[in-house]
Amino acid sequence: MKEFKFKIGGTDYIATVEDLKGGNMQVTVNGQTYQVEIPQTKAQGPRPAAAASASAQAGGPKNVVSELPGTVTSVNVSAGQRVKRGEVLLVIEAMKMANDIVSEVDGTVQRVAVSNGQSVNQGDLLVEMVADFVAAKAPALEPKPAPAAPAGVDTTPSMSTPTPAGSKTVTAPLPGAITKIVVKVGDTIATGDTVLMMEAMKMENSITAEAAGTVKAILCKEGDQVQSGQALVELA
Repeated sequence: MKEFKFKIGGTDYIATVEDLKGGNMQVTVNGQTYQVEIPQTKAQGPRPAAAASASAQAGGPKNVVSELPGTVTSVNVSAGQRVKRGEVLLVIEAMKMANDIVSEVDGTVQRVAVSNGQSVNQGDLLVEMVADFVAAKAPALEPKPAPAAPAGVDTTPSMSTPTPAGSKTVTAPLPGAITKIVVKVGDTIATGDTVLMMEAMKMENSITAEAAGTVKAILCKEGDQVQSGQALVELA
């Protein structure tokens, strides 16, 4: 069992994570326990990029369902609205974290099945969409190379990066992928400031600093797959 302490919006949280069989985890946040399914640990592994591209080319219905139990805190779209891939459709609070639910395709919202304040369960329908048809001649999406790091930025993968004694680090609360880094070495940040965005269980999570300080090193880069408890940003 692993224990993590983090702060979101100025509130302290203590979370414990226990691995279970069948690709599941038991996550307890401030005394409340959740059963969490981690798709990345399934035998089939992450969906290949080619498969995702083929799915986007097919067009047609692309319904969005909830990956976790939670509460809808914001609905950002309405029926008939055009959306782009990656655009935030709504926000769900789950395990005391605000999770952005984004569109996986370009398309049109047919129906919004939930409203603000509504509680949802895993697998519940959130948004009905129709994806745009993408011509077969369109090239498959290739992973974009990470932008060149500014001089002095440590981009060594954090899986093997030791944490110096006495340093303050921001760690990953769950396994996931780094989608955006919003700070750079030398930045001064306050407690609760967002340092990066991480996609976990198909939801965008804001990862915030537990303490104020100056960014000393960035121990990951955009596109990295990280594990629970892995160091992401080191503060001085």
